[in-house]
Formats: sequence, structure tokens, C-alpha cells
Amino acid sequence: MTKSRWLLLKRPEHLSDTQETKLAELLQYNLRSVRAYLLKEEFQFFWSYVSPYWAGRFLDRWCTKAMRSKIEPMKKVARMLQGHRALLLNWFRAKGQLSSGVVEGFNTKAKLTSRKSFGFRTYRGAEIALYHALGALPTPEFTHRFC
Repeated sequence: MTKSRWLLLKRPEHLSDTQETKLAELLQYNLRSVRAYLLKEEFQFFWSYVSPYWAGRFLDRWCTKAMRSKIEPMKKVARMLQGHRALLLNWFRAKGQLSSGVVEGFNTKAKLTSRKSFGFRTYRGAEIALYHALGALPTPEFTHRFC
């Protein structure tokens, strides 16, 4: 097991030839770490499904297998995946075309605007600043310019 930690964490397609042979030797043993590695690699098939129904069936079977493995970290992952099952299957319903990058961008923009509005005296002023920053509302015309 010495110096084999990274073999188990690394993706199989990124292993060198010597690492592949050492991993093949390691997989011959029935160790908890080897069983956890096999479960981790098996879960990668989840992302190849197209139908949310079949992906859900695979997820349920994989979680059952992980819960029966008697490996506590894998049980923790299985419980977390079961708790987020509906959200995971939404990815398949959206056919992988939606990204949460837009939401993260809006959250960052809102956080920045609220940091800038600490000097405002009322909550209403901060709220208006958020509307302008997130909604791209036009700024009012002034009779003169401030330098």
C-alpha cells in the first residue's frame, strides 16, 4: 500500500504505464481502499446516462451498494447523493445544457453590491442599488455631473 494513495485517487486514463501495473497488482487484494476505488470508478458511469429514469435507477443501485459496503466515507457520499437525488436528475432533464455559472455570477454581483452599500442609511437604498446592479436598470439623468 505504500505510495499507492495517488494511484487510487487518479483517473485511470491519466495513469502512466508503471502506475497501471502497480494498480493492477493492488486491485488483486480485497482491501477496503480497493473496494472504495472500484465504487468510485463505477459511479463515473452515472454521467453517461441520457434518460433521467435510468440514471435514477443506476443512482439507487449504486447508493445501495455503497451503503452495504461497510465503508463509512462511501456511506456518507451515498447519503449525500440520495439527499440531492432530485437535483442530480435535473441535470439529465436539462440534457447537460444548463450551468450554474450564471447563478454564481449573479450571487457574486449581489454580494459585491451589498458590500458597496454598507454606507447607505436605509435598507431601501441598498435594495435600489441591488435592483440597478442586477437588473441593469438605467441610471437617472442629473442636471449636473459630479466629478
